[in-house]
Amino acid sequence: MKRKLTPKQQRFADEYIESGKKEESAIKAGYKSRSAHSIATENLQKPAIKSYIDERMAEIASKRIMDATEAVELLTSIARGETKETVYIGTADGVYEKHKEADLKTRISATKEILKRYPDNNKLVEQQIRKLKADADIAESKAKEVRSGESNEGQTLIVDDVGGIEDEDAGS
Repeated sequence: MKRKLTPKQQRFADEYIESGKKEESAIKAGYKSRSAHSIATENLQKPAIKSYIDERMAEIASKRIMDATEAVELLTSIARGETKETVYIGTADGVYEKHKEADLKTRISATKEILKRYPDNNKLVEQQIRKLKADADIAESKAKEVRSGESNEGQTLIVDDVGGIEDEDAGS
């Protein structure tokens, strides 16, 4: 049978959970300052108070720490492009806020993290990831072309299984 805490003991335990300081918690709970140290030490050894503190700490930890299901749900949301990232853009007129989807590399990374948790994934999923990587590599190659101002006419784009890009002259 669980022993009920007195209101003073519960205040002490709640204060101790918040501050971690036993004497200060005893004083705030209403114990006299000259006996606060010994009362606090005694209270922390009582099974009912110790049990109450442990239960409350577990509750607090469970609310603050992400569990596996929540982590996979977040990764899934990122991989699907449902989670938006806030980007701030500074211009001469001021600062603007823009919400955008995660880029392809981030989405691929989220997908890989999900798949690590499901080792029996099928070939279709692997092929979809391979296609996403190829799309990302092609987009990256096009972006480099636009930045450099060079044309890749007459060149063949080779995408290997690892996701790297190689340029190969068409004539070689």
